[in-house]
Amino acid sequence: VQLQASGGGVVHPGGSLRLSCAASGVGHRINTMGWYRQAPGKQRELVGLITYGGRTTYGGAVQGRFFVSRDSAKNTVFLQTSSLTPEDTAVYYCTVGTSMSNGAYSPHYWGQGTQVTVYS
Repeated sequence: VQLQASGGGVVHPGGSLRLSCAASGVGHRINTMGWYRQAPGKQRELVGLITYGGRTTYGGAVQGRFFVSRDSAKNTVFLQTSSLTPEDTAVYYCTVGTSMSNGAYSPHYWGQGTQVTVYS
C-alpha cells in the first residue's frame, strides 16, 4: 500500500491550502482515512479523520477551520484548511486504518508527509 500526499506549500497567515492523499495497492474497502501533523519538537497530533460512512473526527486545534472529506471510489482523502496561522506549520501525514468501537483509531499505513508552512 502506498499513500501519496500532495498540496502542501507556503502560505501567509489567514490563507488556505487543500491537501490530497491517494491510496494505492489497497485490495479492500478502507474503513478510515485522514490526517495527522507533526511540528518540529512536538508530538504527532490528530488533524482529522473520516470513516467510510462519513463520520468525522477533528483535533481540537483545527476544529471549525479544517475539513476532511474523501472520495472512496478513488481511495482519496482531502483536507481543506482555512484561517491558517503559524501554529499550523507542520508536516502533514495522511493515514488509512480502522476506527475502533471505543472511538480509538488504529492506523495501518502512513504517507510520507507534506510540508505546510505558514509565515508572515
